[in-house]
Amino acid sequence: MAASFKLGTAGLVLALTMAGLMGQSAVAQESTNRVAVETAWSVFVDGDPRECWAVSMPSETVNSRDGRPVSVRRGDILMFVTYRQGQGDTAEISFTGGYPFRPESTVEVTIGTDTFQLFVDGEWAWAASPEEDARILAAMRRGQSAVLVAFSSRGTRTQDSFNLFGITAASEEAQRRCN
Repeated sequence: MAASFKLGTAGLVLALTMAGLMGQSAVAQESTNRVAVETAWSVFVDGDPRECWAVSMPSETVNSRDGRPVSVRRGDILMFVTYRQGQGDTAEISFTGGYPFRPESTVEVTIGTDTFQLFVDGEWAWAASPEEDARILAAMRRGQSAVLVAFSSRGTRTQDSFNLFGITAASEEAQRRCN
C-alpha cells in the first residue's frame, strides 16, 4: 500500500512544492487537480482508480540538534488524509518530513492529549493499521493542532505543527469524491 501511495502522489508533491514557493493561492492556478480548500487544508483528486486526499503544510517548524535550534534543508513537509476509490470510508494518514527519517524510528504525533506513532520508510511515515488511521483521524477532527516530532538520519530533531482547522470538511470532501 505504501509504495502505491508514493507513486500516486508524485504530481501532488510537485504541485505543493510550487505552492510552498509561490504561496497557497498560486497552487489553484498551477494545479488542475485541486478541487477544494478548507482553511489550512487543500483537497486533491487524481488517478484511475481515483485517489482523493486532504493535505496541509505545517504552520510552524522547529529543527534542533542537542537541544539547540539549527538551520537545515528539508524538502516538502506534508500531512495527508487519503481515500482510494473502492476502499469505502477507510482513510490513510501519512506524513513526509522532507528528509530521510532515522531508520527503525517512529514519528510521534500529538493531538491534544492523544499521542500516536507513525512508522517510517525512507521519507514517509504511516500509521500501523486502518484502525490506528481511524483513531488519528478522529483526534484530528476533534483537535486544533497536530504536532509531529521525528528524527532525521543525521540526528536532527524536527517538530512540525499543523493547523487542524478545516480538516473535518477537507477529509469529508476527499472521502465523498472517492466514494
